[in-house]
Amino acid sequence: MRSRKPNAVLVGLVLLAALTALPAFDGWSMGSRVPTVGMQAEDFRLTDLAGKEQSLSQYRGKIVLLNFWATWCKPCTTEMPAMQTMYDKLRDKGFVVLAVNELEDDARVREHIKQYGHTFPVLMDHDNKVANQFGVVGLPVSVFIDQEGRVQEYIKGGLLTEQKIEETVARILKQEPVKSAAR
Repeated sequence: MRSRKPNAVLVGLVLLAALTALPAFDGWSMGSRVPTVGMQAEDFRLTDLAGKEQSLSQYRGKIVLLNFWATWCKPCTTEMPAMQTMYDKLRDKGFVVLAVNELEDDARVREHIKQYGHTFPVLMDHDNKVANQFGVVGLPVSVFIDQEGRVQEYIKGGLLTEQKIEETVARILKQEPVKSAAR
């Protein structure tokens, strides 16, 4: 007598066929497009903690450190004081930090930012769309974008230091080419 249990291999093949037949759904994909150095950074719109909509393009003419983070991510919160120090130091040279929080509640993020005294803009990526747009898989991820909106450095993991930020901003100001860094 034959068993009525489905064959695991057959079930797997049917699921695989079904998934490959589906059109791509960007809302669930994770980090599908890591930007390459020199390419134009894709614009986006996100709301900050004050409820104001901000876009990457509004910072054209400035050097942008786009940092993807979360309150539960220890390396993320460890590097934030260096980001704050350099934001304060280099702001008058056209440097801005945009801290993009992934998938967290506004109240939790607001409390964290208040507790640590950060003053740079914090943008809320509630549906993870912008993180996906920038190929973010794992945190933290930092993307340095030049005054013309081109990606100049992509740092996955690792820890930003004041020195690293200052050197990268100086290089961008000089427009020296840089290679993508994965740590």
